[in-house]
This record gives sequence, C-alpha cells and structure tokens, in this order.
Amino acid sequence: MLLLLLAFEWNLDWKHLGSPASWASERYCVRKIDGAGGHSSDFGLLGVPWCKSKIPVEWSKSELLFGLYDFLPVYATRPVQQNQWGTRLDHSFGLWFLARRLQPEIIIESGVHRGHSTWILRQAMPNASIITLSPEHPRSHESEGPFYVDAKAFYFTEENFTDFASMDWDQVLGDVVRHRFRVDKAKALVFFDDHQSHLKRVQQAQQAGFKHLVFDDNYDTGSGDEYSLRQICDQLTTGGGHSCSLSSREAEVRSQRKRAWERAVDMTELCSMSGAWWGIRGEMRDNFDKIKVPISHQDHIENYKLVQSMLQIYWEVPPLASPSLSYQRAYDPARTVAPLLGEEEREVYNRLGLDKLDEWEFSEYFQMAYARLK
Repeated sequence: MLLLLLAFEWNLDWKHLGSPASWASERYCVRKIDGAGGHSSDFGLLGVPWCKSKIPVEWSKSELLFGLYDFLPVYATRPVQQNQWGTRLDHSFGLWFLARRLQPEIIIESGVHRGHSTWILRQAMPNASIITLSPEHPRSHESEGPFYVDAKAFYFTEENFTDFASMDWDQVLGDVVRHRFRVDKAKALVFFDDHQSHLKRVQQAQQAGFKHLVFDDNYDTGSGDEYSLRQICDQLTTGGGHSCSLSSREAEVRSQRKRAWERAVDMTELCSMSGAWWGIRGEMRDNFDKIKVPISHQDHIENYKLVQSMLQIYWEVPPLASPSLSYQRAYDPARTVAPLLGEEEREVYNRLGLDKLDEWEFSEYFQMAYARLK
C-alpha cells in the first residue's frame, strides 16, 4: 500500500490543495450543463468562493494521503460508530490531520455533542490539554447511543458552561494547564462546532489572542444556520457572486443539480424575492438560526474586508473522494473543492478500504475550514 501511495505521489502536480488558480475565469465558473454524474469534472463547476490566503498551507496532497493511510485504522476504533448529525469521515480526518500537523499543546472545543470530536482530537494529540465548552455534557446524549468522555479533558458544561467569548482565557489556561509562563494562546487550536456566526467567532478569537481556528459547519451560500466564512467570502469575484436571474445559465445548472443532489441549492433557495443572495437570502444568521439579521450587499462586502484583514491562511478540508467512488448523493460537488481522491484514483481508494465503508460516511461534508489569523 505504501508503495502505491509513493507511486501516486511521484505523479502529483498539486502543490496547494484547493487553490482556485486553475478554475475558469468566468464569474460563475459554469463550464458545462452537467447534471448528476458526480464525476471529478463536476467539482467547482458552479464556482467555489474562496477567502484569500496571504501564504499557502505547508502541506501537500501527498502528505494528506499518507495521513489518511494512518488515520483510517484509528477511525475504525471510534467509540461513537454512527455519529448522526455530527462529524463523520471527511471532517473527522480533517480535524485529526490538522491537530497532528499543528501540534497544539492546548485544544479548545466549542460544541461537543456526543464527544466524537474530543475522541478524534485525543487520538491526534494524546498529551494535549483539551478544554471543552458546551451547554450539554456528552453523557446527556446517552439516549442517542454511545458517547465519549475524555478522562483528561476539562469540561465547562451544563451549570459550568460559559460561552467562548465570555471565558477569561488567561485565568482559565493558567488554572487548567498549571504552567502560566508556558501558555502560548497563539499556538493553541480552537475548534468551533457550535453553529455561531463565524464572523463573530473570528473577531472573538483574535481579541482573545488565538490564531489557529477550525470551523466544522462552513455552510455554502443560501444554506445552514450561521453566517459562515464561506458565505462571507462569496463575493462578486472569480468563483463567487450570483445574479439571481431565473433565466441565467447558473439558474439552469442549479435547477438540474437540485434534482440529483440532496443539499444542492437552486435559485429559489439562494435568492430572496428582492434579489439578495449573500449570506442566506440577504440575512446574517447566528446561534442555530435563532438570530436573523438583514444586511445590505455593502455590509456583506465590508464583512469580507474585515475578515480578509485578519486572515493569514484559509484552507478548506477537501472531500476524501469523488461521489463516483463514494456514491454519496448529499453535498453537491459543483460548489466544492477538488476531492483528495478522484475517480482516476480508484485503486488507491480501494486499497485504503474506503470502498468497504457505507456511503453515509461521506454524506456530512460541509467544507470544514482552517483559518489562521495574523
């Protein structure tokens, strides 16, 4: 298997995974009217909005593949085997890979649910100090099935819950880690899986002194329950922006794909009656969709400028496999970065044992994003 990966690495020409450099220059990037194949050529055909990085990520596709080879046996031993409505294979690997690559001594989780992501982080970083913030303790989800409680983690849950923004991080880290002089918040990793506005969380993290952020639910424009980084960076530039015309080529392609992909977004979902497409039909959503604030297009542009002024790196974890391999029909590849394994890598896919997994393992992909702040 390692020889196969090495041979595959020899033929790689993909230095910066997810880079939009090779995409068409047409604003919507609609290269063809192609409905439901799920082939590698589908990826990004409706454009992929992209927050601009100041520097490229330090890892390559080959490093991701070798990481996947190491990760899959670990993933097979997870205590929460079916993490319904939670992190599944694509995002579990992304979180594990980023934690291993960044090597943080301190990890903060905002949003825990049944504890699956805590377990993933513990496998990646056995000796890290993990701090979890969640209104509910993992054990409160016992009726849903198995859960995981980390014996070494520090839980701020239930009556002890405090929101990320309200924590006195200097005091907490000093008390928890017990070596205040060694605590470096700039090297900590913060994982947000709490369905709060990413704009809000980026600002709060920067003010607190954190730099390495991971966002689980990075919803595409017109979908989700929070104002995501992906929505913020969907601007009238290459790979982004929309006209809302029902007679446009984009509308035609979206209509076709809506019939084939469960979470595809057509023009009636993308645009409000007044033609507002940014965010979710012209609204900035927050707190599990409980807060809906109308914003103007100029507000949306200013939010983008603010985020870009704080970002050093933005990188979306790629889907692990093309739908022609995984057979998933949930997320639409037309708005997604290229997969780690395309249909031409079927042999690698099979050798890794991915063909033995159920298709639902590949269905909860929501553009997990790594953001490094300046």
